[in-house]
Amino acid sequence: MKINFIKMQGLGNDFILIDCLSKPLGDSSFLSCLAKRLCNRNFGIGADGLILILPSSKADLRMRIINFDGSEAEMCGNGIRCFAKYVYENKIVTKSKFTVETLAGIIIPELIIVNKKVSGIKVDMGIPKLRRREIPMIGEDSPTVIDETLKVNPEQIFKITCVSMGNPHCIIFTDDVKSIAVSEIGPQIENHSLFPQKTNVEFIQVLNRKEVNFRVWERGVGETLACGTGACASLVASILNKKTDRQTLIHLPGGDLDIHWADDGHVYMTGPAELVFRGEMEI
Repeated sequence: MKINFIKMQGLGNDFILIDCLSKPLGDSSFLSCLAKRLCNRNFGIGADGLILILPSSKADLRMRIINFDGSEAEMCGNGIRCFAKYVYENKIVTKSKFTVETLAGIIIPELIIVNKKVSGIKVDMGIPKLRRREIPMIGEDSPTVIDETLKVNPEQIFKITCVSMGNPHCIIFTDDVKSIAVSEIGPQIENHSLFPQKTNVEFIQVLNRKEVNFRVWERGVGETLACGTGACASLVASILNKKTDRQTLIHLPGGDLDIHWADDGHVYMTGPAELVFRGEMEI
């Protein structure tokens, strides 16, 4: 069977998009195997994840995202910007602001149009979940998890703040994000017994009240150039720890995201998405 696909990226976080509006590709087991095959950078197309464009009974459209390792993610911030730009530019939707069903709930992207072209995408990422059981984390429930001690091994002990943006995030503040051994520490925390659904891990260096440097170990993927939900969670964690203002520029390895935790309780993310190429593949 031949499939048409689109390769897109948001700040270097890259995805394969497949239009499944007319018919589904297969069941979850098939999609897991397909994602691992297509996302392989040596033997496939190469990407951090596979995004499916689907019909929805609850929203204008539905998005599913399958990670590089075949696991399904609840949400993806960079992925939904790519999704939103593609469906708008290909007239799948005609509104510049619309609703998307995800496993994290209904997400609302809004296209920023300049001279009839999409210059960026602002996404209402919803209200962050702060309760321990909602993240989720093992242990006695509490309203927040702020500056808690996490022992990875006898030599590595970290102070963590945890947030859910529909998916779990563990944020660690550091004085020098470049010196962190992300590929060593990231998977240990991702798979720590404290997190029953595993977790994304963010390493944050606060530069000033309005700027933050950022690196991430994404659950089911590894270190990536950008993570939209991670950038949102990192701003929330920074505010909870009284380190930044409510609107901050997050400097990711792949570029910048503007993140705003507004007075209505919602987190808004603004950033780019770009087409890389189109193609056809036999599966």
